[in-house]
Amino acid sequence: MLFGKLLPRGGNFFELINDHGNLLAEGARAFMLLVQNYSDEALREKYSAEVDRAEKRADRITAEVNRLLHKTFITPIDRDQIRGLINAMDDILDLLQDSAEVMSLYDLKHLNDDVNRLGEISVRCCERVQHVVTLLPKLSQPAVAEAALKTCEEIDRLESDADRAMRSAMSRLFRDNIEVRELIKLKAVYEHLESISDRCEDVANIVEGIVLKNS
Repeated sequence: MLFGKLLPRGGNFFELINDHGNLLAEGARAFMLLVQNYSDEALREKYSAEVDRAEKRADRITAEVNRLLHKTFITPIDRDQIRGLINAMDDILDLLQDSAEVMSLYDLKHLNDDVNRLGEISVRCCERVQHVVTLLPKLSQPAVAEAALKTCEEIDRLESDADRAMRSAMSRLFRDNIEVRELIKLKAVYEHLESISDRCEDVANIVEGIVLKNS
């Protein structure tokens, strides 16, 4: 018993994951504002900078979580699940930042309705991820565990919506009379945005595993 008391315990993993989730939602909303105001160069730069700030702050949280995992013997949930969760969440923000950078580097002049649609789905996915990680500390409560699983199902449905939106967007892209360079640019943007929902689904799968193991 004394040995157990002396082992380093982690008391702030859930708090750090929740902070990361807040930054994820913040970055996603900034990205959507970038898309909605893309024709205004000043606003575009403003919201792109906000995405970058959220990503950098989240990177620091990810690094802190991984550092704590190395020095904490007893964690609130399985350490591999914590590591997988925080890294999967970080991948989402990386993709949001990458998507904004691709638009800038490829010098896209205008965004179409398909980019807006994929962007909206991405934001909703990110907000659901933010919500589900707030439930982690109370998964021992059956109602909370059930709510977490329902949120994971919502993320799965949104990922399917993104797949369908992506297929429709690609179909229009190759069907319409679009200049080749513009086609290549838009195709890259579509692929980045669709990948965001894929990474959100990765988080949902990890959370489902946590629920099954800990509820």
